[in-house]
Amino acid sequence: MKHFNALTAIVLFFVASSMFAQPAATKNWTEINNFHEVMSRVFHPVEEGNLLPIKTWSETLMQKAEQLTLQPIPSEFNNNKILESIARLQAKTKEVHKLVTDKASDTAITKALTQAHDNFHEIVGLCSGKSK
Repeated sequence: MKHFNALTAIVLFFVASSMFAQPAATKNWTEINNFHEVMSRVFHPVEEGNLLPIKTWSETLMQKAEQLTLQPIPSEFNNNKILESIARLQAKTKEVHKLVTDKASDTAITKALTQAHDNFHEIVGLCSGKSK
């Protein structure tokens, strides 16, 4: 039983680590990795019904999305498709923050955050050559 518990703990550690790992294609794009860090902190708890992190961090998430275009985007990612996807992400994170500050329903916040999360994955897919 001790070996089973130790093995289970190791497996859970690696699963949790991979959930928060930075996307390989964007490892040299600091701003997208900063955004990913915050998105991971708020989105995964929402999947389990815990909206406290997004209600606490919605402004930071919005700011991290705004930062994506304030610093130069690495040249290999600076194209119209990615810029359009970033614009959608920025608009969606602003919507999430507004919903949080307006004390909208948990359902509305979850829906908007899920859409922002999908936008993020679209950007990562475009960066890795795998569009959504």
